[in-house]
Amino acid sequence: MSSIFVITDSTAYLEQAYIDANPLKIVPLSVHFNGKVSKEGAPGSFDDFFGQLADSNSFPTTSQPSAGEFLEAYEQALSQDMEIIVLTISSGISGTYQSACTAAELSGASHRISVIDSQTTAGNLKALVQMAVTLAHENRPREEIVSFLEKQKYNSGIRLTVNTLDYLKKGGRLSNAGALIGNLFNIKPVLGLIDGTVQPVDKTRGKKKALEKMIASIPADASMIHVAHAMASTEAETLRRQVAEQFPDATVVLSELGPVIGAHLGPGAMGILYLWPVTD
Repeated sequence: MSSIFVITDSTAYLEQAYIDANPLKIVPLSVHFNGKVSKEGAPGSFDDFFGQLADSNSFPTTSQPSAGEFLEAYEQALSQDMEIIVLTISSGISGTYQSACTAAELSGASHRISVIDSQTTAGNLKALVQMAVTLAHENRPREEIVSFLEKQKYNSGIRLTVNTLDYLKKGGRLSNAGALIGNLFNIKPVLGLIDGTVQPVDKTRGKKKALEKMIASIPADASMIHVAHAMASTEAETLRRQVAEQFPDATVVLSELGPVIGAHLGPGAMGILYLWPVTD
């Protein structure tokens, strides 16, 4: 049995069956929408949210877990005499990392807790968590696992695009005029997570060209690729097959973007998230 307990947040979008089968705990972010506050759930529960989002004039907001929620998760693991590795969504897009650090200080056992700012989210965070769990099952020391993860997190990339610019406008990432002109001329941005923050990296006419740009960003030695979507499974599966054909040596999987990430992009958003091996 592993002596290491892994904790992450809900934006890793791990399947419930995997969570239940491993020494793993999810501390969820919250979504505020249409006057209600709900904890972000697991994959398979997102389509209802995106359906409501498409029909609503309201724009959701999100909030990080409290330090108290992380502390509760820590106490559960510490009571079983386990060490803890925490992997969080990038600190550049959420305060979740700070909550996790504060909780470690409050626990009285910070020497048994390693908190890692993943500098990423979604499929890449999921992959890092799965690596941590695998290494923990191999009884690797916590320090060795943390050292590996701190290197691996920098060997990763994210590219995203959207169906409509409306949600970027509502979220304050685009002006009203910019959204109007962009939608009129079918301009699709390609967004990246650069140094832990969301930044525009390119723009194209039409979604097909945006997806081509996203594929072109994948390094030749990519080992794990997630094709992610917000309520666009058919389109995403077509893209996954295309990516798999171009990168036959990589593991290419389909995954979902949940409300916390997808709310800022809107229904129909697509992402390609990838990691390449650590070589030193």
